[in-house]
Amino acid sequence: MSTSRLSTALADGSLRLPTGDVTLIRPPATYDVSSLQRESVRVVHGFYPDATAWQAAGFPVSRNVEGCAVAVVIPPRSKTLGRALVAEACRNADLVVVDGQKTDGVDSLFKACRQRLGNLLSITKAHGRIFWFPTSDEFEDWTAPPPAVGPYGFVTTAGVFSDGTVDPGSALLVDALPEKLPARMADLGAGWGYLSHHVLKRASVAALDLIEAEALSLDCARQNVTDMRASFHWNDAKSFEAPAYDGIVMNPPFHTGRQADPALGRAFIAAAARLLAPQGKLWMVANRHLPYEATLSELFRNVDIIGGNSAFKLFHATKPKR
Repeated sequence: MSTSRLSTALADGSLRLPTGDVTLIRPPATYDVSSLQRESVRVVHGFYPDATAWQAAGFPVSRNVEGCAVAVVIPPRSKTLGRALVAEACRNADLVVVDGQKTDGVDSLFKACRQRLGNLLSITKAHGRIFWFPTSDEFEDWTAPPPAVGPYGFVTTAGVFSDGTVDPGSALLVDALPEKLPARMADLGAGWGYLSHHVLKRASVAALDLIEAEALSLDCARQNVTDMRASFHWNDAKSFEAPAYDGIVMNPPFHTGRQADPALGRAFIAAAARLLAPQGKLWMVANRHLPYEATLSELFRNVDIIGGNSAFKLFHATKPKR
């Protein structure tokens, strides 16, 4: 079994941890903590599948970093959020460790930290890098600004999908939605609420559930969607349970890290089929290159392409198969 970067750094003595709590900031569920004292580990996370996996494994999980001896930052894909997490770690820990994949920009973060602090010890391994430094006040300007209204009139924040802009696929789907939608609706992977905002413009909608795994996105959605018919659920759309819906809209994610993963979209389609009533209807947008037609035909009796362009295709599927 390959030794993780953190275990390697601790085993060879290049990284020595002070006594006290170790806070992991946004670690994937598979992150290796075997080299740490279990009782000292705390997890800070806002992504539901990972947060619940750590909870199920018996680790305390929260959304906010508190005072600790060591903060281990696992950088996300968002450069702005990654820098903000480093700044937050510096405010709360004595020692800051950054451990990430090259595909998530850890080398760029290492270079930026080194420009401010000088030479830093690091280890490169398994397509990633780990580096560390004593806490510093050099990164206060990396603190993420609070969620703010962007040029399109919606609140977004660092780390959410389509920060500061409207996703063109979602905009295309909104234009294709009928004026009358079913009464009980859901938005799977609702993000910061763009689709939901437009769904609730239909008087025919009696209730809408926004299901979103990223807490940062759902925080924004609560500000963007203030209609009393809306309910918000921090949950994994792929496994979410609810009474049957009459209609679902969705722009499903299709990335695991930086790699395209069509299985993620297929899992969303399966969830929609499971959550819809026998006469239920699905409206969905997908990138044109993603092969979802077979899954839709397997799980729904009727599947139609209702629009699209060179980048996206729009689907309307009805009557999920039981």
